[in-house]
Amino acid sequence: MPAGLHQILMIEDDVDIRDIAQLALESMGGYQVHAFASGEEALRHVPELAPDLVLLDVMMPGLDGPATLAKLRELPTCAATPVIFMTARASASERKGYLELGAIEVIKKPFDALTLATTVKEIWDRKVIDRDRSASTETPTDSTHSPP
Repeated sequence: MPAGLHQILMIEDDVDIRDIAQLALESMGGYQVHAFASGEEALRHVPELAPDLVLLDVMMPGLDGPATLAKLRELPTCAATPVIFMTARASASERKGYLELGAIEVIKKPFDALTLATTVKEIWDRKVIDRDRSASTETPTDSTHSPP
């Protein structure tokens, strides 16, 4: 059974968006949110946090979202951690690119603070729990024997 969603690492350079999202996720979702203003700052703290999920802004000074994701993937504690990008740049082709980088979903900004926690939970259930459930119910096939 997959682990539950409890700890979220949020990386967002805009202080207002960061504060609103953190408040919404903590008060309405009951999540523990570790919020950082930059990829560099978050990378210094990730090893001790081991988050269940990362919410990652795309456009940030210094390390942008895609570069931060690449660095997160190099860390054992985040190598397989699900990532959701949050961005105003979410055209179909941009979204496809973010998913190809390894994100499980993209939340378009501006987001609705009142539904953010529900949106995150729905993505978690749909992308993470369903994926883990499918992986655990697959049975290995023996290629040396053909069916009767």
